[in-house]
Amino acid sequence: MECRVFVAACPDYAQAEEKTAELIERMGGMGRFARPGETLLLKANLLAAAGPERAVSTHPAVVGAAAKLVAGQGARAVIGDSPGGPYLESGLRHLYEKTGMRAAAEASGAALNYDVSTRQVSLPEGKVLHSAQVIAPAVESDGILNLCKLKTHLFMSMTGAVKNHFGLIPGVTKVGFHASHQDKGQFADMLLDLALWAAPRLNLMDAVLAMEGEGPGASGTPRPVGLLLASENPLALDIVAGEIIGLPRLGNPVLLAAQRRGLPSRIEEVDLVGAGIDALRIPDYRFPAHVRTNIMEFLGPLTGPAARLAKSWMAQTPQIRPERCVGCGICKNACPAGAITLEAHRARIDSRNCIHCYCCHELCPQKAVALKQGALSRLFQSQSVHRRRH
Repeated sequence: MECRVFVAACPDYAQAEEKTAELIERMGGMGRFARPGETLLLKANLLAAAGPERAVSTHPAVVGAAAKLVAGQGARAVIGDSPGGPYLESGLRHLYEKTGMRAAAEASGAALNYDVSTRQVSLPEGKVLHSAQVIAPAVESDGILNLCKLKTHLFMSMTGAVKNHFGLIPGVTKVGFHASHQDKGQFADMLLDLALWAAPRLNLMDAVLAMEGEGPGASGTPRPVGLLLASENPLALDIVAGEIIGLPRLGNPVLLAAQRRGLPSRIEEVDLVGAGIDALRIPDYRFPAHVRTNIMEFLGPLTGPAARLAKSWMAQTPQIRPERCVGCGICKNACPAGAITLEAHRARIDSRNCIHCYCCHELCPQKAVALKQGALSRLFQSQSVHRRRH
């Protein structure tokens, strides 16, 4: 698969339809990715039922623009994803309403997926994942268009084109993947296995309003970037996105996993069309604390017990903010380790059982999960601040 990434400036979503059409036209037109009579899954990032202004999900203007281009080829577009909670039709209806997908579907003629059945698939080429249960439209459509969102991510540092494929795993089934792939390298390999199986025909990244800070959920901060990016290769797209926001290579588990497999993992392997990478870089993009400390530069060479001990000292530990918690139970249901209970209508986290996957922080709509930095992480961050001041 070629490593060519196309980029277009898009200052606001009012221009999304025009700029998306221009971007896809530079790639040879939507006719390369959609054919008459086909049904294509438009796999958006719909993590949670939050409004578009929160930058939690792919913006409806971008999804609608892609859907119109698909319809223009005589194909049928179906918008879908599996959010972090239970995979139920009632939940999907609420999700589509809050994220603006219902309006996008009505305006573009696309359908919304309400089929919550699943299919068991085989991944014979998978490195760590050899079979998986996935949402039905991923199997029953003729192809997938991957419409991802550029966001920071507490566990994986960044979520983009490769990470977006995790939404093919239905609802709370995702919890088991966090339990069985607690190591970031293993989790990254699992994501690559999913992305290679899905083989999206097109990957389109919404970086018009991206997310920085403690993403990818409600605790992240929207950050205007003003870009749309597209590629046939999801990994190439993530390479460019990581370079744009300045994500350190050692802090990007997906690229490190790609390198171990002999897949593209460096910007020198990518042909960037539309702008030079130096003109796109953002010098002050904010990352989660474990990335900001540059601690991976120290941990990178460590292996075995030393690495495990150091990583335990650097880990951020989730803690409940009782003044914000409403006892909804979303965090409890999302915890793969069973470390969260509800007591007196408030969540409680047993830090001894926490595996630091941050699903609770990611999915809490009330921002009721705070993160306490580990001692080693605090030390490295203070040293980083000292170096910048001197």
